[in-house]
Amino acid sequence: MAPLTILNSRKKAAARITRNSKIFTTIIKAIQDKKGENIVSLDLRKIPEAVADFFIICEANSNTQVKAIADFVEEEVRMHTGETPYKHEGFTAQQWILVDYVNIVVHIFIPETRKFYKLEEMWSDAEQVEHLEN
Repeated sequence: MAPLTILNSRKKAAARITRNSKIFTTIIKAIQDKKGENIVSLDLRKIPEAVADFFIICEANSNTQVKAIADFVEEEVRMHTGETPYKHEGFTAQQWILVDYVNIVVHIFIPETRKFYKLEEMWSDAEQVEHLEN
């Protein structure tokens, strides 16, 4: 899998995002609607070197579901907020799809890939919130 260099090549937008922001809640609901599991958000706003305000991380049981969640997140965010991703990566391998909205980066993993990269451990200084499946 290619390194995610895109995260280092752009600047955060000026608007501050919170967990109550429309884009944030839309992403969480879209993941839940497509049965994404182990959904967590990491609040990176107090970490100076962070490339976004939030990471939203979840997993899916198959490559097909990883793609379905990513596609649905993009569709729902576009429909409810008018925003399109700055960039997305991983649609070829479908083991880890990243959808980058600049202030929020969505990571959709198959479980083995999530365990390998351990994003929650890498960003352990961030406040972590679990979002229960509905």
